[in-house]
Amino acid sequence: MKIKLSFVLFFILSVSIKPQSIYEPVDLNKVESSLEEMGKMWTFDAVPVDYFESEYGFKPDGEWIEDVMKSALQFGNGCSGAFVSEDGLIMTNHHCARGYLTRLSPEGKDYLRDGYYAETPKDELKIDGLFVDQLTAVYNVTDEIIGAMNQGANDSIKIEIKKNKIAELEKKYSEETGLLCKVVELYHGGKYSLYAYKRYNDIRLVMSPDFQIASTGWDWDNFTYPRYELDFMFLRAYEKDKPVKSKNFFRFSKRGAGENEPVFVIGRPGSTRRLLPVSRLTFLRDKVYPYYLSMFNEVYKVYYDLFRTRPEEQSSLLNAVMSWGNARKSYAGRLLALKDPLIMKKKEDFERKFKSAVINNAELNNKYGHVWDAIEKLTNEQYKYADELAAFTIYPFIKSVYFEMAEKVITYAEQMKLPEEERLPEYRNEKPEDILRKIYPQNIDTLLQRKLVKAHINYVTGILENNHPLTLKIYKGKPGDEALAHVMSTTFFKDKTAYEKLVSLTPDEILSSNDPFISFIINTRDKLSALRRKVNEIDTSLEVLLGQLGRAAYEVYGDRIPPDATLTLRITDGRIKGYEYNGTIAPPKTTFFGIYDRWNSFGRKDYPWGLHERWRTIPDSLDLAIPVGFASTNDIVGGNSGSSVININREVVGLVHDGNLESLAGDFIFLESNNRAVATDSWGLMESLKYVFKTKRLIKELETGTAE
Repeated sequence: MKIKLSFVLFFILSVSIKPQSIYEPVDLNKVESSLEEMGKMWTFDAVPVDYFESEYGFKPDGEWIEDVMKSALQFGNGCSGAFVSEDGLIMTNHHCARGYLTRLSPEGKDYLRDGYYAETPKDELKIDGLFVDQLTAVYNVTDEIIGAMNQGANDSIKIEIKKNKIAELEKKYSEETGLLCKVVELYHGGKYSLYAYKRYNDIRLVMSPDFQIASTGWDWDNFTYPRYELDFMFLRAYEKDKPVKSKNFFRFSKRGAGENEPVFVIGRPGSTRRLLPVSRLTFLRDKVYPYYLSMFNEVYKVYYDLFRTRPEEQSSLLNAVMSWGNARKSYAGRLLALKDPLIMKKKEDFERKFKSAVINNAELNNKYGHVWDAIEKLTNEQYKYADELAAFTIYPFIKSVYFEMAEKVITYAEQMKLPEEERLPEYRNEKPEDILRKIYPQNIDTLLQRKLVKAHINYVTGILENNHPLTLKIYKGKPGDEALAHVMSTTFFKDKTAYEKLVSLTPDEILSSNDPFISFIINTRDKLSALRRKVNEIDTSLEVLLGQLGRAAYEVYGDRIPPDATLTLRITDGRIKGYEYNGTIAPPKTTFFGIYDRWNSFGRKDYPWGLHERWRTIPDSLDLAIPVGFASTNDIVGGNSGSSVININREVVGLVHDGNLESLAGDFIFLESNNRAVATDSWGLMESLKYVFKTKRLIKELETGTAE
């Protein structure tokens, strides 16, 4: 059984990630792993200062580390950022907050399309719902949590004890410090740290560039390099209606950093799975990632088709196109990595060495020697349930309004079968037909909903094939458009006239009807519930086992390897450096020349390398040879968007906005030969502010570090 993918994704997956020159074939029998492939995402309580000194001739002291930690920020929506002036000025990526721009735009303005600049402090626009957290302290609480867990008699009890202990510690520290305190699980439970945050809830927009320059290349250039975009945004944190005063902030470098110069990315990578055993990676490769890739690809096609056919809704559809394009390429890249024999060979070798270190130590073998076989056994059990669990689950982003109505109608029918006194309050003392009529929405975007229905059909039949009992019953074994035509011709929800027929039915007739949406839910929910119970039991046992594996890794390797990413603050080291790709060489830096070359080379079209009107005439003072972006060997993953890139003087030299396609393997392994962080260059960013956007007040604040 294979997921049906678009030609573009088939092409992507047919290309192998190779962490070496194409001119130097690799003998897989001689491939070995190294600890460096576990990456460089260091926690701030375990910064490897001796390694930094030997690698870069720079040994940061405690003051340097604390200042860098407190200068960084994390957004509640999953991005990174940093203070870049003493007056609460924050720098992050445009794509981290672009979703707020449409709602901030008054009638007749489009801040997403055209950008925004606050000429004066009173023009800075408050963004409701946006907040940032500043990490102020880290405490080790490993002994308290593991000690409590050891009192549990079985896996379920251990997990429950852990949850309760974490809640207890978070409450205790929050009350003692007055800060927002959260426990972070590291090494899959080998280590537990408590992070204390100061939260800023009043965040205001200072400056946003136009969408085209912030997202040049759109989803096509996503996860690529060379790259030509200025993906930045400036915000400000306020307290009591005044700008925050922060002694911890990054100053701007005047000329950025040069090739091979050491640089540090300060941000919060989302998640990695570098400690997972091979059996789990194989399961991700065979089941989890193909299904997510298929679903995100189907959803992307829905919104891209709408984007092409509805120019009047371009701004409102932009975020959907970009977000789903990002999701599908992200999973395509991860799947590509897990299909690469060299990468899997390295993971197998790491596991062999790790396992050998455990087994050859009597004490460790007694505690952890069983873990790998136990995980593999549970994983093999999980294979049995993966297909139907994925196909029967109706995920929100691929869920049409017809499924939403079907769920409400089913609840109505089941409630109406009960004596009135046993029904939920909203199903009492009201005419049944009035309840049903309220379920049908006033307005339905029929084109969008039909596309979502087709996307869901393609997803389900791609997993189960057309001869599965469910697909035979619901879709009559028909593919794609034929299945869509069948579903929409037989559903009660296709229009109000058809829906009125359903209103006239009894509860039993509704529940036994052949409506495809009602039937899908009725015919899957009991089995889906049973599948979830089984998988939850497996996941609980896996959580305990992976925790044991993490503790084993910590006992064997200690802080020599950083823990997997956990959406918490890290410092990663690297150098600005190009790499080999596709038989050629990527430069360490790209320039403004490239922006105009892409625009002209693709016929000056708006999509996807278009330029906003303000950019089409090159300013006389803008030197096109100035760098606009760079690639570096820093270890990043999703969540690092908006991370500042600093030099040893704690100056901003860049702003991370992406990684290259090869970096998507970083979910499992870090291969420095061609894994690259991609950043906007601070020099080019400042030049754009001076000569294109002409943001005099903002430029002065970045140059001096103060708004005064």
